[in-house]
Amino acid sequence: MSLLGRHRDVRLLWIGETTSRAGTSVTAVVIPLIAVTVLRSSAFTTSALTAAAWLPWLALGLIAGPMVDRHRKRTLMIICDVISAVLFASVPAAAAAGLLTAGQLLAVALSTGCLSVLFTTAYSAFLLDLVADPDDRAKANSILQGSASAAQVAGPGLGGLLAAALGAVVALLADSLSFLISAICLLAMHTPDHVVPSPSGDKLRTQIGDGVRFLGRDPLLRPLVLFGGTANLALMGYQALMVVFLVRVVGVGAGTVGLLLALISCGGVLGAFAGNPLARRLGSGRAMLLTKISACPCALLIPLAAHGWREVLAVLGGLGVGLGIVAGNVISSSFTQAYTPAELYARSTATINVFNYGMMPLGALLGGALAAQFGIQAAMWAMTGLLPLSAAFIVFSPLRRLRALPDTPAGRAELRHHYVVPPRYARGRPDATEPGLDTRHTR
Repeated sequence: MSLLGRHRDVRLLWIGETTSRAGTSVTAVVIPLIAVTVLRSSAFTTSALTAAAWLPWLALGLIAGPMVDRHRKRTLMIICDVISAVLFASVPAAAAAGLLTAGQLLAVALSTGCLSVLFTTAYSAFLLDLVADPDDRAKANSILQGSASAAQVAGPGLGGLLAAALGAVVALLADSLSFLISAICLLAMHTPDHVVPSPSGDKLRTQIGDGVRFLGRDPLLRPLVLFGGTANLALMGYQALMVVFLVRVVGVGAGTVGLLLALISCGGVLGAFAGNPLARRLGSGRAMLLTKISACPCALLIPLAAHGWREVLAVLGGLGVGLGIVAGNVISSSFTQAYTPAELYARSTATINVFNYGMMPLGALLGGALAAQFGIQAAMWAMTGLLPLSAAFIVFSPLRRLRALPDTPAGRAELRHHYVVPPRYARGRPDATEPGLDTRHTR
């Protein structure tokens, strides 16, 4: 029987997250459309709206891990879902009263972005409580990544259709509803909602520092973090301009924008289901390197798009990027979950997310600034050109020499001369003189 068939709570998480991701991908199309078609905003304002959704990672990302460790994860996720639903519903309510402004859109994007920081960090840690077996966890990562990518396929097309049929403002209610469905699924779970105790006497700054030092000293995680941050800077730089680029440069309508973005998102679906088979065939290290590196040059096809048959270039470029990046993420997610000490996982994940997601608002603002100064197409060339350069972080790292990534905590012992697990997390080892080996972390 499949994992979804035999694990009720994983099935509920899958339903809730898939619905929520679909709603979020609707919003990713609808909010720029509201800005462009309803409020007549500039390209920079449209990029600023995208940046606002990710900016909270820079402000809250590092403290999110320790905060999640101190609270019940599932409860925290439910609270985030409910408040997000109310915030998105406020936009059509304001529009109906004739009070909608770009300022409110920015405030909603910032507020829901803050909630997303907490939800995403809690979600990553909660998955470890939900699925204990490493093989099942790899399957869960593949299923959840695949469903998220499938939702991103349906979301833009649905967003474009809803915007065309009901108007962009009313279409935003779809995301509000999706958050409520996610909250209901989380409420229905039976998995214990507990708090992982942190070492006594640890201050918030100490806990944050442990996560940062662990990642900074690790020879395998450090290049992945640097690649992820730089790649996301480039990705969000051109993705924040994608709707404006397709409407004002390529010359397509709202419905076609949703269709093109839906086709582009198919690459993520293919990547989600290709990651684990590639890892088994080539070795997880080689497969991760191959997928991430091969994805980057594909972005250069996107700025070549033009009205007519050349619209397909945007689709092909986006397909290649999505396929490679998502396949690599499936592999790296399972690797990080198995490799990181349990007590450091939430705060290490939060630190990773600060670099990965924190670069997104900077990329969106940079893309918008370049578009304002040099034009939309020139900005697209600049940001897509940065993506292949980001691959240098993993090409020139120890990752290139590994056929298989360490998939158990014991694998860290071979790298122990590179870094030391903080002593407060070394209790329970048979030999405390051997840093990097924590026998309690036995996923």
